[in-house]
Order: sequence, then C-alpha cells, then structure tokens
Amino acid sequence: MKITASASIGYLLGSVVWAILISLLVFKEDVRSKGSGNSGATNAARVYGFWFGCLTFWGDFSKGVAACALGELIGGAPGLAAAGLACMLGHRFPLYFRFRGGKCVSVGLALALMIDYRIALAAIGVFLVLFLITRIVSLGSIAGAATVGAASVMIAPELVLKISGAIAAIAVIALHHSNIKRLLRGEEKKITFGKRK
Repeated sequence: MKITASASIGYLLGSVVWAILISLLVFKEDVRSKGSGNSGATNAARVYGFWFGCLTFWGDFSKGVAACALGELIGGAPGLAAAGLACMLGHRFPLYFRFRGGKCVSVGLALALMIDYRIALAAIGVFLVLFLITRIVSLGSIAGAATVGAASVMIAPELVLKISGAIAAIAVIALHHSNIKRLLRGEEKKITFGKRK
C-alpha cells in the first residue's frame, strides 16, 4: 500500500508539466505546438526565452523533489524510488495534458538528487562540460543521464535506489532516441533562445 500510495502521488505530481501549464495560462497557446513540439525546458526557452526555460526547469525539477520526498516519507527508500519513477512517468505521459509530455531530464535529475546529491552534482558537471563545448543540450542531457545511471549503481546507499537510478537513466536516454539519430548524422541543432513574448 505504501508503494502504491507513493507511486500514485508521484504520477499525479509528475502530470503537472509546467511548460504546458504556463504557456496555456500566460501565452494562451500550447508550447507543444511550437518549436520542436516538446514540453521540456529547452523548447520552452527556444520559444519563449531563456527565463521561461529556467522557470519551466525549476518547476519540473521541484515537483520531482517533492514527489521523492513524499514517497520517502510514506515508504522509505522503496517509496522514494517508486514516487520518483512514477513522477517521470507522469511527466512523460501527463494525465492532465492528453498523455503527451517531456523527456524527463529535470525530473530524472531530481530523483538523482534525492538518491544522493553527489550523483546529481556529477550529472550536472558532465552536462555543463559537454554543453559549453558543443552548445548541444541533448548531448549533455544524454551524457548526464548516463552519469546518473553509472553513479547510482556505484554509490546509491540501497539496492532499490541503485536500480531506480539506472532505470531513470535508461528512460531518459531512450526518450532522446530521435536526438541520438540526429547526433549521429551531425544534424542536431545547437541551442538558440527565442525572444521573450
């Protein structure tokens, strides 16, 4: 019951996709109809500007932290893992927005932070290095996700957390399959931000 409750809370929180919500409320349009069609922070920044992208990232990251914290409170480490993964599921398939969401980078990072802050720091470091060198967000995100998976297996304090970190990493990388194809073809776009509406 505790695991079910944790997962349910995680999914419902995950379904609050901030880029979609804010774009509908503020700009009276769905961010998924613009740019790449994704509801993540990168597309939000491209379409509406850097600060909107930051706000989107912070909102999605915060819901991931909240979901994991509540899951841990309810069910300990298994509850944290269940809530975090369910939050990612909700972010990808949001109940409130016709089951079409984002690629779970921000929520996956939140889960990494709640497993062990060192995992999140390592992922952020890898992301920043690659992004600053290439200016390609997806490459940094994919490498950061791989770092989360490897670091979780190495340093997460419990087996269930090691597994959840690895699953989160695999999920984020898999959701970037179209980006990976473009990267291999040398066609992935470098980051450019739109002007604020």
